Amino acid sequence: MGISSFLKNLFGSAKETASELTDKAETAVEHAKEAASPYLEKAEAFAEEALEKTKETVSELADKAETAFEDAKEAAAPLMEKAENYAEQAKEKAGEYSDKASEAMGNAMESVKENASAAMDKAEDLAGEAKEFASKTVDSVTDKVNSITHSDKVEDKTEDKENTTQA
Repeated sequence: MGISSFLKNLFGSAKETASELTDKAETAVEHAKEAASPYLEKAEAFAEEALEKTKETVSELADKAETAFEDAKEAAAPLMEKAENYAEQAKEKAGEYSDKASEAMGNAMESVKENASAAMDKAEDLAGEAKEFASKTVDSVTDKVNSITHSDKVEDKTEDKENTTQA
């Protein structure tokens, strides 16, 4: 029985020791909770304050950004008006030049048409003159050829008559 009582004492004392340690740990946790409680409350308060300050800062920055945006719009308004005026002036100038260019183009086209018409008339006249000259030349050459051929035939006939009479 010695061994069994030894084991009982050994395990029994371990059980008591574990139970004592558990009690001490519970007590230490309670003391830690009590000691940390003020710090935890301070941390919660600090976090709440930081969150409130952040919200206020963000709100202030949003208001400042909105104000800056409105100021920029107000400052840009005259510049936008000037830009619109310049754009309108440029549009008018372009229209003027466009009208002038269109008119000049029309004048140039009319001038080309007139010159082309005159050139065509002159070409027709020259063609008529050339045709008339060619016709006269052909007639003259034809007359000369006919007269040469006719006189050759007359000479041939007279030679034929002389040859037949001599024979």
